[in-house]
Amino acid sequence: VAVPAGAKVVDVKGKTLMPGLVDVHWHGRMGVDGLMPEQSWVQAASLAFGVTTLHDPSNNSETIFAASEMGKAGMLAAPRIFSTGTILYGAASAGAHVEIETLDDARRHLRRMQALGGFSVKSYNQPRRDQRQKVLQAARELGMLVVPEGGSLLQHNLTMVVDGHTGVEHSLPVARIYDDVRQLWKGTRVGYTPTLGVSYGGLMGENYWYQKTNVWEDTRLLSFVPRRVVDGRSRRRGMVPDDEFNHQNVARGAKELNDLGVSVQLGAHGQREGLAAHWELAMFVQGGMTPMQALRVGTLNGARYLGMDADLGSVEAGKLADLVVLDKNPLEDISNSRTVRYTMVNGRLYDANTLNEVGTRQRTRGKFFFEKDGNEGWSPKATSHATEQVCD
Repeated sequence: VAVPAGAKVVDVKGKTLMPGLVDVHWHGRMGVDGLMPEQSWVQAASLAFGVTTLHDPSNNSETIFAASEMGKAGMLAAPRIFSTGTILYGAASAGAHVEIETLDDARRHLRRMQALGGFSVKSYNQPRRDQRQKVLQAARELGMLVVPEGGSLLQHNLTMVVDGHTGVEHSLPVARIYDDVRQLWKGTRVGYTPTLGVSYGGLMGENYWYQKTNVWEDTRLLSFVPRRVVDGRSRRRGMVPDDEFNHQNVARGAKELNDLGVSVQLGAHGQREGLAAHWELAMFVQGGMTPMQALRVGTLNGARYLGMDADLGSVEAGKLADLVVLDKNPLEDISNSRTVRYTMVNGRLYDANTLNEVGTRQRTRGKFFFEKDGNEGWSPKATSHATEQVCD
């Protein structure tokens, strides 16, 4: 490579370079009552843990698409933000309810979401199969993706596979799958986002990490997430035998489908800002994947699932500059994926510990509302709690 004169060179000798993580099932508040923060700790935390692309399959259309545009314009330090916007909810009592009785109904709703900025929609528990099929038909006409809510019912999930949804979001609600499911699924192009942290059918993966690790002492996490948010979920933890955590069974099923050529991708569900993406990688390895398979699930598979693999998901000439620099090699131990030193998104380089921009442009991150002394981070030993309202 011929380095242009005057270019900034960052020495990462001895470190590991990998593509930015792609979280295809991410959730997080972008604002409250239409008010948008100039700096969001929710997105900052994801970026600090190496998530450079996120897809939120259920959020407020007004704020999520605004945040996406702010990120593209360089006004907000955040991963690349994509979303379905507000869900197409089948429940009559829900505020997001949409009526779909005809194909024209489905076309109207999908055109509305497309006009807002969505290339995908969330078909959320439309009660009848023919309603879900109408959404799919309209999406094929408009060139949109359709991700459905799994609903924790196996038969429901399998009709989603048969009907040709883009993928099934959330895990199958059974501990094991057999050849009938394997043979059915491998004959399709339907993906699988098992969200192991909230896997159905038993104790979910998120609780495993609260039991096994002192999440409330994670310095990086506490540099970007208010202590009261972390403490409220992590400090008073239950204790159960390891073999009662069902996420390991779900991960084994995901590995079986992945081996058959089904696209399995990472979705951390927004359970623990940024950090949970690394929990997902580790849980895929618990289910039998190699570290390389898990990393592919967390990068290229997700980009391909969203139709972005020509630009994202791998380190190749001609792709966009979304990269992560790690202090240690995750191929040796998948837990090393958490050793993020730098995150680069769209060519902008950030120190992952502070989220100061340290590339060609030098910019110090402003402090969050819960920080006392600028952006040096919130000490994990701090005891005071912030009282300001925040988007949780």
